[in-house]
Amino acid sequence: MTNSFRRWPLSGWAGLALVAVFWPLNWLLPGPRTHWGFFPLWLGYCLTVDAAVFFRKGSSPLSRDPAGYAGMFLVSIVAWWIFEFVNWRTGNWIYLGEEHVGRIGFFFLSSLSFSTVIPAVFGTAELAGTWRLIRNMKPALRFTPTGHFLTGMCVSGWIMFALLLAWPRWFFPLVWLSVFFILEPVNAWRGYPTLLGFLARGDRRPIVALSLGCLVCGFFWEMWNFFSYPKWIYEIPFVGFLKVFEMPILGYGGYIPFSWELFALHSLALGLFGRTSSVDFAGRF
Repeated sequence: MTNSFRRWPLSGWAGLALVAVFWPLNWLLPGPRTHWGFFPLWLGYCLTVDAAVFFRKGSSPLSRDPAGYAGMFLVSIVAWWIFEFVNWRTGNWIYLGEEHVGRIGFFFLSSLSFSTVIPAVFGTAELAGTWRLIRNMKPALRFTPTGHFLTGMCVSGWIMFALLLAWPRWFFPLVWLSVFFILEPVNAWRGYPTLLGFLARGDRRPIVALSLGCLVCGFFWEMWNFFSYPKWIYEIPFVGFLKVFEMPILGYGGYIPFSWELFALHSLALGLFGRTSSVDFAGRF
């Protein structure tokens, strides 16, 4: 790695500044403040991890494709509203303080906040891909899905989605699998990038990096939410115990398949618009 790769980009300094300012504001100011402070805090996080990737590799999603990086924010809005739609049925999380901004204000401010989900997860995942433990993972046995496997996977996804809508108390965890099971075969049929495609090459690194990256983001989401207001809390049947911040400890497991769903949603969006991803989860330098 040359010395030029060691340069911390200006965007990274801006990210650190945003985190340094808006972390204490979201925690310490009296009254409602997170409805306007969440986005700059998480924009700061996104820029910081992107800079860390650049520091490690000499390039990053933002430096390789600024337009594609901005597009992640747009796709993220649509992606997370899908899960909000499902949550209207399952009721696994609720927002405290929504009344301070009104329904229209909540929609626009929430959409702005939701826009940071995919850039945060993908940036952290690419950073995780630079860790030696992941970068040096040996190839696994190759798994090439057949047409029948993809069809069964897609049908299973729709069954899971129907079950969680019909009986949300019992099948609510399927929200973190059903979207992936539905979209991954669709992406494969259309020739878009898939996680199954990595497995067909024996490369587990992108899946591991995505999973770890989303777990790291999950920790920061829950930690920064804890003393914020407005904030979210959870009402999860059967497993609402041993909370780490507001999230029951078993709930953190949902972040792993959630990262796969984000990948599938992003891959579909890019494919439909004829674009390729600027993110490299495999840890190449």
